[in-house]
Amino acid sequence: MKQLLSKIRKAVQDFDMIQEGDKIAVGLSGGKDSLTLLLALKNLQIFYPNHFELLAITINPGFDSFDIESLKTFCKKIDVELVIVNTHIKEIVFDIRNEKNPCSLCANLRRGALYSTAKENGCTKVALGHHMDDVIETFFLSLFYEGHIHTFAPCTYLSRNEITSIRPMIYLEEKEITAFVKRNHIPVMKKTCVVDGKTKREDMKSLLIELGKKIPRLKNNIFGAIKRSTIKGWNHQEQ
Repeated sequence: MKQLLSKIRKAVQDFDMIQEGDKIAVGLSGGKDSLTLLLALKNLQIFYPNHFELLAITINPGFDSFDIESLKTFCKKIDVELVIVNTHIKEIVFDIRNEKNPCSLCANLRRGALYSTAKENGCTKVALGHHMDDVIETFFLSLFYEGHIHTFAPCTYLSRNEITSIRPMIYLEEKEITAFVKRNHIPVMKKTCVVDGKTKREDMKSLLIELGKKIPRLKNNIFGAIKRSTIKGWNHQEQ
């Protein structure tokens, strides 16, 4: 936990993510990233100079195997309030619209529900579990499939909801999170979506793994380039 907290605190300080009195909603999906983020922020509360509140919000997309009880147990154990929002996202995306590429629509619907719920509960920030690998994968997905240079920012002010999204784990590699979860026996929810492991993002992840075998420090070099020069005004972008 100490090593993770060190990188998370650095990201929070570098991009001024948390102010005194913030109420932060953590989007808790049950995956390794969101569970790690919630636990890390709970520990950061103990010593961070700016005091802040925490709230976990779970958007239930409607899959039969979505394990709400495990999330309730986890949040109760670490003493964080959990708000559960039951939705028909699965039905809309897969049954009604039968999307061939469902990830974008599913993500948009889940984010919309998350931000609305955070606003209703008086939150000033929404913390998302994206890490360094996500930044890089998004960058190349945008470059290869959309023809422009773009990735998400560490902080984004959402004018429509009057709330700021923050990503405190952007200095962490996915392998660090995976190792932390295994070492601490954190109960990660089993994959529930039928397209898990079959997406363009998974293809990009595999490509970067292969390139990383040939190029030393590949991810650190790419991430450093993004941070230094590719994305200007990274701090507190607005949407």
